Amino acid sequence: MRIGLVPALALILLTTAESVTIAQTSSPACHSPQQLKLVAELLFGRNIGGKPGVNEADWARFVARELTPRFPDGFTITDASGQSRNPANGAVVREAAKRVEIVLPGNGDDQARLDAVVTAYKREFSQHSVAVIVQSACVSF
Repeated sequence: MRIGLVPALALILLTTAESVTIAQTSSPACHSPQQLKLVAELLFGRNIGGKPGVNEADWARFVARELTPRFPDGFTITDASGQSRNPANGAVVREAAKRVEIVLPGNGDDQARLDAVVTAYKREFSQHSVAVIVQSACVSF
């Protein structure tokens, strides 16, 4: 009886996992005047070496040099508070952050431009990561 139960449970788990994946990747149905677009959310920590380091002037220069030229149609920036676990020692790290939301224009190089912004921030401010979340959304302006 137990031998038959294991394959049956595996089949149920695989079926459940597949339906969850499909539900997570499905696109919303947009109603006019909204259009389906990809929206990127980037989360930039502002600590350097465990201490506050990226001040407002540094951030403004970064935005002018890296974000604005790559996404000239616009974006939204909000102040945020972040928390993560340091993978090296398991300590919880809390820091001020910037959240940038960009409605991507739908060009073939959108991902490359996001990657360039992330690479520039990590290099300039000695960051080990920048969170990037890209989702489908119904958008109108």
